Amino acid sequence: MSGIRAWPLGVRSAVVLTAATVAGLLLFGWPLLIGNAPTAVQDAQAPFVVVALLPVLVLLVVAQLSDGGLSATTLAMLGVLSAVNAALRPLGAGTAGIELVFFLLILSGRVFGPGFGFMLGITSLFASALLTAGVGPWLPFQMLAAAWVGMGAGLLPRRVRGVAEIVMLALYGVLAAYAFGLLMNLSSWPFAVSAGFDTPGLAYLPGASPGENLHRFVVYTLITSTAGWDTGRALTNVVAISVLGPAVLTVLRRAARRARFDAPSR
Repeated sequence: MSGIRAWPLGVRSAVVLTAATVAGLLLFGWPLLIGNAPTAVQDAQAPFVVVALLPVLVLLVVAQLSDGGLSATTLAMLGVLSAVNAALRPLGAGTAGIELVFFLLILSGRVFGPGFGFMLGITSLFASALLTAGVGPWLPFQMLAAAWVGMGAGLLPRRVRGVAEIVMLALYGVLAAYAFGLLMNLSSWPFAVSAGFDTPGLAYLPGASPGENLHRFVVYTLITSTAGWDTGRALTNVVAISVLGPAVLTVLRRAARRARFDAPSR
């Protein structure tokens, strides 16, 4: 059971997933890559992400279907875990960074593999946004960042087990919490100027060098979220994974054995 892949990645799927990751990183990082982007481009960013993300997802699904790696059991498992994650998210409501959506995403990616973790990140955030009326221009950014969290958990060393595995996942939860906060800050930082955060030295400065804007962004994110929301999210992940991780991993692996994800799908 060390190599379960509920959503096995063929060559085409791996290429599509890699392309989606690269494109996503460019979309997140454009304020640091293009120093003199006009305001019109900034305003069009979120819709562009939506337009770019949906075809990528369609391509991923089509590629998986053509590879024969997507079964009804996988879809059922994805639906159940997405629903559970969507139900868990409002419990913390993000207060002080307490977000319960990530620990199950990390554990599921760990058990079912990077492809499943990627899709679960997308579907979980989308379902929870519908449940909490949280649909907005930030949603595509949240979906993609959460997808990377799930995918990264699936790429961790597979042979680590027992206490070492829980420690590894808890540390990954800390890293993922700060990385998620960093990415979400990066997605909103250029727009913070018009949102009342135009403090000298913190705001995105069109036309400035990438180094200067990077310095401004680092200061901005340290002040606005690193010691607060991001740390709360990291602590939540550590506690949830440490306390619930062993039991949840056992349940998920038992479900994987019963679903026979390792068996050929055709």
